[in-house]
Amino acid sequence: MLTKRIIPCLDVRAGKTTKGVKFQGNVDIGDPVEMARRYYEEGADELVFYDITASSEGRGIMLDVVRRVAREIFIPFSVGGGLNTLEDMRAVLLAGAEKVSVNSGAVANPELIRQGAKAFGNQCVVLGMDVLRVGVTPQTPSGYEIVTHGGRRHTGRDALAWARQAEELGAGEICLNSIDADGTQTGYELTLTRMISTAVAIPVIASGGAGQPEHLAAVLTDGCADAALIASMTHFGGYTVPGIKQFLAARQIPVRLVYA
Repeated sequence: MLTKRIIPCLDVRAGKTTKGVKFQGNVDIGDPVEMARRYYEEGADELVFYDITASSEGRGIMLDVVRRVAREIFIPFSVGGGLNTLEDMRAVLLAGAEKVSVNSGAVANPELIRQGAKAFGNQCVVLGMDVLRVGVTPQTPSGYEIVTHGGRRHTGRDALAWARQAEELGAGEICLNSIDADGTQTGYELTLTRMISTAVAIPVIASGGAGQPEHLAAVLTDGCADAALIASMTHFGGYTVPGIKQFLAARQIPVRLVYA
């Protein structure tokens, strides 16, 4: 049985790790290089790095910070933010990332997913989905809409349809972030996660809402997710990666344990 992955997420703004609630009210909380090294040493399975203002500011990603993080960790490293072309993706991979996460750029140009998969392999291309619950309409029959540019732009695109299209285009994985749950620490959006996870054959990473280990247990079982993204619950010292994994293992959820 494949193990479930626990993946810390570093949202980076102006070179600092930052965290908000529902994409608002962000506060700076630390140095991304130091935090990445700590998570690696604690036994995180992967690390995700998002330059959260690159798309909204119309600029490229902070490659210098990506390089510094990549030198400190030896686990899979996914990077996103402002990736709009094949050249942007190549630059991030050359800076030390193993995966590229495309979001706003892929919505604007879905062929970017196909191009990236052809150039670097499906396993390198992660579709980042920022999703807002809007209710069932003819335009959004799933009840969930894709938003872009750090939650600032509504697209009218149905989340379920976009996930299926991205898989067909060659995305190797989906990182599914619920804006409604983001930063709230009240639990993942299980309905959304289950819907997407059971509709596609590629792995789905649940994101948004983790506040206690029980939330991860729920999304990795009832939510059918392959991995869980964490941020606030470990950034602020309430929980640790080893502690979360021990909790999950005790409940027969397969995880990679790290022993000193």
